Amino acid sequence: MDKFARFRFQPCIPLGKDGRCVTGSAEHAALARKAAAEGMVLLKNDSGALPLKKGETVALFGKATIEYIKGGGGSSDVNARYVRNVYDGFREKELDGKVSLYAPLIDFYRKYVETEGKKIPTEQQIGKIWDKVNAMPYCQERDDITYDTFYSMHVVEAVVPDSLIVSAAQNADTAVITISRFSAEGTDRRPVAGDYYLSDNEKALIDRACALFKKVVIVLNAGAVVDCEFFAENPKIPAVLMAWQAGMEGGAAIADILCGDVNPSGKLADTIAKSYDFYPTKEDFVKDFSYLDYSDDIYVGYRYFETVPGAQEQVRYPFGYGLSYTSFSMRGAVCGESDGKIAAAVTVTNTGSRAGREVVELYYSAPQGKLGKPARELAAFKKTALLAPGASEVVALSFDVRDMASFDDTGKVRKAAYVLEKGRYAFYLGSSVRAAEKLAYEYEVAQDAVAEQLTSLCAPSKLEKRMLSDGSYEKLPTGAERHSNGFNAPSGAQAPEPPARFDAVGETVTLDEFVAQFTDDELMDFVGGHAPTGVANTGCFGGLARLGVPAVPTADGPAGLRLNTEEVGIYTTAWPCATLFAATWDADLVERFGAASAAELRENNLGVWLAPALNIHRDPLCGRNFEYFSEDPLLTGKIAAAEIRGIQSQKVAVSMKHFACNSKEAGRTICDARLSERALREIYLKGFEICVKEADPWTVMSSYNLINGQHTSENYELLTGILRNEWGFGGMVTTDWGVKNDPVQEVRAGNDMKMHCGYPQELKAALEKGELTRADLEVCVKRILGMFLKLI
Repeated sequence: MDKFARFRFQPCIPLGKDGRCVTGSAEHAALARKAAAEGMVLLKNDSGALPLKKGETVALFGKATIEYIKGGGGSSDVNARYVRNVYDGFREKELDGKVSLYAPLIDFYRKYVETEGKKIPTEQQIGKIWDKVNAMPYCQERDDITYDTFYSMHVVEAVVPDSLIVSAAQNADTAVITISRFSAEGTDRRPVAGDYYLSDNEKALIDRACALFKKVVIVLNAGAVVDCEFFAENPKIPAVLMAWQAGMEGGAAIADILCGDVNPSGKLADTIAKSYDFYPTKEDFVKDFSYLDYSDDIYVGYRYFETVPGAQEQVRYPFGYGLSYTSFSMRGAVCGESDGKIAAAVTVTNTGSRAGREVVELYYSAPQGKLGKPARELAAFKKTALLAPGASEVVALSFDVRDMASFDDTGKVRKAAYVLEKGRYAFYLGSSVRAAEKLAYEYEVAQDAVAEQLTSLCAPSKLEKRMLSDGSYEKLPTGAERHSNGFNAPSGAQAPEPPARFDAVGETVTLDEFVAQFTDDELMDFVGGHAPTGVANTGCFGGLARLGVPAVPTADGPAGLRLNTEEVGIYTTAWPCATLFAATWDADLVERFGAASAAELRENNLGVWLAPALNIHRDPLCGRNFEYFSEDPLLTGKIAAAEIRGIQSQKVAVSMKHFACNSKEAGRTICDARLSERALREIYLKGFEICVKEADPWTVMSSYNLINGQHTSENYELLTGILRNEWGFGGMVTTDWGVKNDPVQEVRAGNDMKMHCGYPQELKAALEKGELTRADLEVCVKRILGMFLKLI
């Protein structure tokens, strides 16, 4: 039997029940709707304004009534058969007799979107713009064109005639106003009206509705944080729902929440400040295309707002926050240490009148010591089951003591080591970083202790300062860049006679022996991407017909399987954005999503999904935050690890990305992320590390940017020193698509595959000069083939 038949022969074999396809199936749509509702966050609900009362008449405002934004733009945009907008969701409730809708307003938006939608550029027109943009160097003009082009892909918010608003108020009890935002790969958001802030038109609409309607509800249809100040304290706006970009069933999930069919249980995965000006990154983020100083160091998100004096007052909604239609108590909390683990337990009781779910969040507070620490850091979390009124659940949490260690990159305690500084470690438990209450137990460290001794790697040379816990800055030494490389020894394996095919690996030949059969030219060709096969449109890993090695097709993500539907005629499931999944705080649900998504790839004979994306929400303006999970590395790592386990359970490989520090889209291929080793390890690599150690991702994708002066795909210290030698990663590494970096240095650094294509002539020239060895190439090929063997 051909073990790799699904990659050689393209006809789809349905994986669903009764011979039906799972791709874009009703079952997957139902799971997408469930997940969407689980991750929506109720930010405000004064006087029980929500859920809507049965029979309430509702006026739907906002272009999302018809043109709902299901997700962000770029490689994660998914072609689904349909997208349920806000009207679709409420129409379903109207048919069920739960609400009534003011129809003329819906007709207005339908006609508006139809008319204005004709002004949206065609794919051909957009393609010409991208050709122009891609020929330009990174500069403000290029970024402006990119930003404006993505902005033009959706209609702008409508100006509603005042007469229609008045008529709607005369015929409806409640105004539901949906505010939509769209961002995309390749450019960042901006702190301007109509993007991070509300536009004048949006403010005017809200003001007019507040003046006329008995109740106004705001729904935020955005992939990342937006400013909430215009309505957060407005007494005429009793309810606000952060609904994110929730995929193809997003409008239905919004209606499920607002009508009370689902009790909201999402919690924020990011801090929402009272103004963009309050984020410590605001000066660094927009300074230059060529570099980005991470001068905030480890004080990212709530680590900044809960620590630095005066910053707490700048928070509108804290990390981990989210309301419910019911109430919960947490009683009888206990905490202690045993066998190197901190363990805590608490009884959660539903004290309200509706069934609901609660999230238990456990934080620790380390002594300031010599290094300085955040006031609180997330250590563990768990979401309860659906609890009926009066029902209880005992939630148990635990984590390793060594997880509280800090990385000392300057030698204040022990250089290049994770250290537990002496003093008392306190613990806080609750439903958000602010609501968490201090537990009686404290863990004491009598003397400074080394939890793990490592080596200084990826050290900065141009970062001049970094933030301390009091908000001041310490100067850092600068100097010449330091980069290192390793050495690969020949395997000594002999090619088998007669030649063996790939199916024989592990049976009659070893992988070393099999690779010994490759000619030098075949090795050099194999480490570059190959043309797509079947329904794939992002290329293939490998492929060598002479020895029976299949080309393994890849596919974009992470919000669903992205195919060129116009060419192949296949619609897939458009899932909620990653930020929403993080806001579920539900690893089990995310694992189900991962498995379902992977089933769609497997059914279509695809082998590698270019997902999940783990970059940290350092700044709310990063244009790709909708693809990423959170400002917190532990929440990011745990949710991503669950997704990876789900995906790879279906014999589909992930490509965990973008490794690492891809925190800014503008100028992403030239931008040097300048940051301390401590910030790199504790914040920006920690989620990846958790995934490697808990979920064993089969591939990792290096990022476009540089880290401390060296492109990540060429960075031996990152890809080999940290990823492989320290963490024990056993898979393969690929570049991101279209990377123009040195292919010789990439091979030597441990970047195994160059996508979307390779440069064998450059490798051959280096081989002939002795700058590259056959052993270097063989190691890369063996790691690629090792991943292939996991797909059967």
